[in-house]
Amino acid sequence: MNDLFKVIQAIENVKHPAIDASLTTLGILQDVDIEGNKVLATFVWPFANIPIKAQLISSVENAIKPFGLELEYKERIMNEEERNKFLELEKKYWRGGAPACGG
Repeated sequence: MNDLFKVIQAIENVKHPAIDASLTTLGILQDVDIEGNKVLATFVWPFANIPIKAQLISSVENAIKPFGLELEYKERIMNEEERNKFLELEKKYWRGGAPACGG
């Protein structure tokens, strides 16, 4: 089996392209688990229509590909508490330009 620590580290290093924070820190990527050759995860979106959704999913797929793993995921929308935390972090770590997810 792959070095679990290295896989988790690779996933945790995936940053949002416009926010200087990882997807896990932002609460976008949750419930990460590894079963066999699959990484199971939940993408939790702050709003229904995120224009960079495919880009974020692809960035996680690219992080686990070197380990020979595939991504299997579910999706849901953040609850109010999760969204408020996300918007707070988005504001704190914003790199510039118009907020991509609505903060």
